[in-house]
Amino acid sequence: MSNIDLSRVSILVVEDSQFIRSLIVNSLRVMGVGSIQSLDDGAQAIEFIKLVDRDPMKAGMMGIDMIISDWEMSPVDGMMLLRWIRRHKDSPNRFVPFLMLTGYSEPKRVQEARTMGVNEFMSKPFTVNALADKLFSIINKPRQYVHTGTYFGPDRRRQVIPIEGKDRRVLTYDSPEVEVVNG
Repeated sequence: MSNIDLSRVSILVVEDSQFIRSLIVNSLRVMGVGSIQSLDDGAQAIEFIKLVDRDPMKAGMMGIDMIISDWEMSPVDGMMLLRWIRRHKDSPNRFVPFLMLTGYSEPKRVQEARTMGVNEFMSKPFTVNALADKLFSIINKPRQYVHTGTYFGPDRRRQVIPIEGKDRRVLTYDSPEVEVVNG
């Protein structure tokens, strides 16, 4: 898999199927993930994310480094959870990496998840190696976040295609759009 030490990584697993949830949690434990919290649906996840932000000691988790969520859940599904994380004013961390897990892998669904700002997309059934590949892809290949009038999330481009002229897509600390906050 990888030589990365995951003992200090905290992952929130949101899955309504107890069987799949236990598979994910046990797979993460095998990989060495240090802190794992699992919940049944997106509504519980939103409340837990708020609790971690408000009172990490009470939540039992100092922060959330990554979210792995199923798409189909009730009452709040994975897409609604992702939308809340990326776009809601009460979201404490709009940049948290999000891995969407689903039994529906049609191109339309993949595109919808990408448009909402998912970092990675994985189909069920999955293997431990497939889960590890997605996890390490998020860790080893972080992508810059993009904020436009209609999109907020990781840069959706994965190919490096040469461009002609100056690359205006990369922000630096000298860019007028970047505000450096000391404090």
